[in-house]
Amino acid sequence: MLTLTNEMMRQIIMDHYSNPGFKHTPTGEGYISTHMHSDNCIDDINVYLLIKDDKVVDACFDGVGCTITTASTDIMCGLLINKSKEEAFRIIDNYLHMIHEEPFEDDVLDEALVFINTSKQAARIRCATIGWNAANKILGR
Repeated sequence: MLTLTNEMMRQIIMDHYSNPGFKHTPTGEGYISTHMHSDNCIDDINVYLLIKDDKVVDACFDGVGCTITTASTDIMCGLLINKSKEEAFRIIDNYLHMIHEEPFEDDVLDEALVFINTSKQAARIRCATIGWNAANKILGR
């Protein structure tokens, strides 16, 4: 497992919140989207996936999200691009297992590992999973 200090984790989260690389509305055709919101936070986002031949070709999101939602969804988008649906499900499943303190494969999560301590703040679990749940829904779960 990649060793991350608390400071490193905060920095990665803040980088993805301040400069999300995948936060935009897609302009092309064929994207599947879903809207997600939280009753307990400001989160109100749309997640978009472009799927061709059972492969995630592009992923992005727009809307308003707190730091955790924005950073986790941005990291998720980067992880899912160029993955087959099967690979995407494996990544999503392992992330959700990690968030819920269940056994998981850390080697598929890359920067998403910064959310490993989210379960210690129960109110943040929804924020950390909202984009991931949207991707699951779009992919057919």
